[in-house]
Amino acid sequence: MSIVELRQYTLRPGARETLIELFERAFVTGQQSAGIGVGGRFRDLDDPDRFVWLRTFPDMRHRRHALEAFYTGPVWRKHRAEANATMTDSDDVLLLRGPGFTAEPGAREVAATVCHPSDAASFDAYAARHLSPGHALHRTEHAENDYPLLPVRSGEDVRVWFGPAEPPPWPVRRLRLEPVTGGPAPRSGRSVRT
Repeated sequence: MSIVELRQYTLRPGARETLIELFERAFVTGQQSAGIGVGGRFRDLDDPDRFVWLRTFPDMRHRRHALEAFYTGPVWRKHRAEANATMTDSDDVLLLRGPGFTAEPGAREVAATVCHPSDAASFDAYAARHLSPGHALHRTEHAENDYPLLPVRSGEDVRVWFGPAEPPPWPVRRLRLEPVTGGPAPRSGRSVRT
């Protein structure tokens, strides 16, 4: 299992496509060059000013070194002002342990669930009945965030999975996500709630 960051950015109105274009053009390969695995990147279908993505690391030590390399490197230095200009909040980050996730090619919509179970044993019983390996289940990584320049949410014990499942009996946040494919936002007849 990898260390995974689930990152949810709140963007300035109308700035999402600008960030996605920059991300796909510069930040995917820039992070990969620093040793960061870049997973799924998504438009939030229920919020036009939200961008959701995942990145992975083999372990916490590797995470610290890779983040230091990227955020002091030439790609971030060149593009950080442009990226930061699109965002109002980039601190909604869950530090997890799991397999990471990238949508299947051609997927148009992915469901993600962030769950706050009451206890681990009850959740494990739920997961055994309702989740399969294809759900890419992630659990909170409780190690200290040793790269404090990038905050992560703390004091929470969450489970995150991808794909539909029977609703659990605990508080959840469901995300409807459209995978980013590298091109402009597809035009469709779907209505997007705001």
